[in-house]
Amino acid sequence: MKMLMKGNEALSEGAIRAGCRFFAGYPITPQNEVPEYMSWRLPEVGGSFIQAESEVAAINMIFGAASTGIRSMTSSSSPGISLKQEGISYCAGADLPFLIANVARGGPGLGNIAGAQGDYFQATRGGGHGDYRLFVMAPNGVQEMADFPYYCYEVAFKYRVPAIILADGIIGQMMESIEWRTPEVDVKNLKEPDWAIGVNNGREKRRITSYDLREGMLEKMVLERVKRYKEIEEKEVRYEEIMIDDADIVIVAYGTSARISHSVVKMAREKGIKAGLFRPITLWPYPKKRLFEIANRVKKFLVVEMSLGQMLEDVKLSLDGKGDVYFYGRPGGSIITVEEVFDYLNKIVKKGVRDYETVK
Repeated sequence: MKMLMKGNEALSEGAIRAGCRFFAGYPITPQNEVPEYMSWRLPEVGGSFIQAESEVAAINMIFGAASTGIRSMTSSSSPGISLKQEGISYCAGADLPFLIANVARGGPGLGNIAGAQGDYFQATRGGGHGDYRLFVMAPNGVQEMADFPYYCYEVAFKYRVPAIILADGIIGQMMESIEWRTPEVDVKNLKEPDWAIGVNNGREKRRITSYDLREGMLEKMVLERVKRYKEIEEKEVRYEEIMIDDADIVIVAYGTSARISHSVVKMAREKGIKAGLFRPITLWPYPKKRLFEIANRVKKFLVVEMSLGQMLEDVKLSLDGKGDVYFYGRPGGSIITVEEVFDYLNKIVKKGVRDYETVK
């Protein structure tokens, strides 16, 4: 049965259906509907909601809850995620699985409350200090906001890594019809992880820590973690291809930019331009192998982002010089239009534009 939901609410309900039973967060636009929804919905399913006194407090509450093996979640928007970075690094160092949601806004600094994609580096490079990664998924609509918490928890607990859903204010605030496509997790039958401190007495003592000060042990911990990262890169990559098979030029975009780019592809096809769309769904691990394969035939790529070009770097690294890369981007919460992107794509195809030249 389909139902109409706002993106932030679908994300929240999706997390609960995926087994989330603890949430700690702090209000900030444009993600405020997430803690608001969790505040009344979690108690209905026997979970706990805490509005922390700050983002810093919230992420440290998550450290404690995740240590027990409970499926935990925090959410915020860009500046709030920045405040959580030290705690996220600690959680990654302790190999704690949990879910983070960033409904990104314009930046840097306080910025504005408009949807933007300037948090790509922060999410895909870890964000905090030290050598670590987050599993990152980028939804392009309300349906995927509902679906992705399930996949994030599955990967997070399988590999013991934090997972993040990187959306933006447009997707968080829009309303669309959805249906529940992922399984609803029965938390009563979830087995307590063998590493967790747990909530039951009468068994062996367990210890959660993000460091070991014995000579060489921290390096060993990091390298053991890297083995899991490599396995994630091999097994958990997700992407979508639209009209790629005969394309002469491929747009690479994620999230809201991908929705816009899909319309650009349709417009281009109507005007006789063979354009296609490659949408990374996992931003880390990035689908670099597939993009490299596409470049065996396609030699022109247009990256579209609501930023100054952060994913652009991953596209260049993936292609390794095999294709010409162009960029169209607008930062600071400015909305990209279909017509603007099509006009630029048309210049590339019909008139020729210098490699890496931007629209401005």
